[in-house]
This record gives sequence, structure tokens and C-alpha cells, in this order.
Amino acid sequence: GLYNPVILKRFSEVWKAQEQLVLMDEFYSQIEDKLQTKFNFKLPILRKFFSIEEQNNWFTASDKVNLAPFLSTKLISKKYDGIDSPYDYGEVLHTGYVDTALLLDRYKEYLLENNLLLEETFDAGYIEFFDFGVQYKNIQARNIIFAEGFGLHKNPFFNYLPLDGTKGELFIIKAPNLKLDVIVNTSVFILPLGDDLFKVGATYNWQDKTDDPTEEGKQELVERIKEILMCDFEIVKHFGGVRPTVKDRRPLIGTHHERTSLHILNGLGTRGVMLGPAMAKALFDKIENEIPLDSEIDIKRFHKKYLKTLISDRP
Repeated sequence: GLYNPVILKRFSEVWKAQEQLVLMDEFYSQIEDKLQTKFNFKLPILRKFFSIEEQNNWFTASDKVNLAPFLSTKLISKKYDGIDSPYDYGEVLHTGYVDTALLLDRYKEYLLENNLLLEETFDAGYIEFFDFGVQYKNIQARNIIFAEGFGLHKNPFFNYLPLDGTKGELFIIKAPNLKLDVIVNTSVFILPLGDDLFKVGATYNWQDKTDDPTEEGKQELVERIKEILMCDFEIVKHFGGVRPTVKDRRPLIGTHHERTSLHILNGLGTRGVMLGPAMAKALFDKIENEIPLDSEIDIKRFHKKYLKTLISDRP
């Protein structure tokens, strides 16, 4: 899970980036202490330039007040074995990656050790509603938070929300002659994993909603890698997934319009590791402390359009 406060394609700041970064650092530091494992790795992201024009665009962007804290004005001229970079690199500040696979494994162990995890598929049909909140089978609770990603479409309480989903495919490659200790970003990102292994991605597909890797995605990634690398590489693993994206590029956070003990935390798109801690805190504060959500993330913004249709379709 990479984190980067700038959308480099459009040279725009990620929504409330500074706030997200502060909360993100606090959260991952706390969970690293709790689980005695390091998950958050600070690593520079270097944008490879292909022309003088791209350099000029970078410097123009770095002069903008909202982007100045995140874009270095110093060109990085270091040469990395395996990559030709005649026009140098620009450095994005306050970047890195979270080892989400390790985080999930360690947190799952913690939950199991404390009898806090049921390893079964959740079935919304078993939810019963009472004055105190909800009951699911033999579990009573005041609230349920659904954080299902693209699985939202199977949720009978929130499936009216406009979660699009954008498929992405990635590689793990082995490239012994690629010497890289930073993240390189061009038409794809290249993230060093150690032992000559690198994660490379990702594609964007707005039609296919499966997790299955495809030949089309493979060919696209191979072509992009060959545009960047000047060395041989071997595909070790090819995998895919569907990002929980929303048309207005804002998360889906909030409470069900009728069942006030049901809540949703979704729509974090391509920046889940960065947005997640702040969005979870906002939802917690709403539920426990009655602090209103920012209107830009509250699912109420879709109620007028989508609930009207939903209610009119009822028998």
C-alpha cells in the first residue's frame, strides 16, 4: 500500500493530505507498538522525467501553495542501475508504503489470540434489530460497521450507493540487475521489496469487476515496464483486485438512513492506507461523540438522488 500526498497525473493535492498524513503516522506508530512489528516504511517516491517539458511542469506545480510542501524543487540526478534517466527525477516528499499483507497477518493473529475474530462469511440475513442496537446470531452490539470494499454491492443495506470499482493488476518481478532503494513512479510504480524483487503496477480497468489476472493486463504491464527498465526481468507473480472507487473521488462514510445502528466505511479508492485512519476516526467520532461528518464524505450527499429511486421501487 503506497501513500503519496500528490496525484501526479494531474498535479493536484490529495484531499486534505496534510491532515491525513498526521493521523496516518499516529495510527501506524500506535499499531506498530501494539503488535511489536514495523509496517510503515518511509521511502522517497521519485517521478522519472521523460523531457525538459516534464521538468518544467514539475517546477510549475511545486510553486503552487498547496503542493509546495510535497514537491521538492531539487532535481534528483542519481543514476540507478537498470533505469535510463537522462532527464533526472523529481522527488515527492512525505511518501512511503505500508506492508498491508504483514499488517493483516499480524493483526489477525492478535485478534485470534484474544478471541475477537470469527473466521466465517458474514450473512446480513442474521441481523436482528432491538432497542439496544443489533444482534447477529449470538452476538449483541450497539453498532455494526461495514468495511467491505467492493463487496458493498452484496450488502442489502448500502448497495444503493454508487461504488464503481476499478480493477487493477500488478506484478511481482525479479530483476537482479535493477538496483533501486526508492519508489519510482512513471506510467507505473516500481517498489523495491528486497532480494531483487519488485512490486510493479498498476493497470486501470473500469469494466472488469473480477479479481482474476488477465492476459490483457499482463501485456499492458509488460509494455510499460519495458519502457522504463533497461534490464531483464522475470514475472514471479501476477495478481489483480478491484479498488473501491467512487465517482466523486470521496469516501463513503456514514450511517444508514433508517437503521441507525448500521454504518459504512468504504470508498477509499487507491489511497486506503493514507485515508483509512482519518476516515475511521471521523466515523468513530460521529458514532461515539456525535461529531458530524464532513459533508464531502458523508453518504448523505447521495441520498437525494439514490434513495428517491430506491424508495419509489418498493412494492
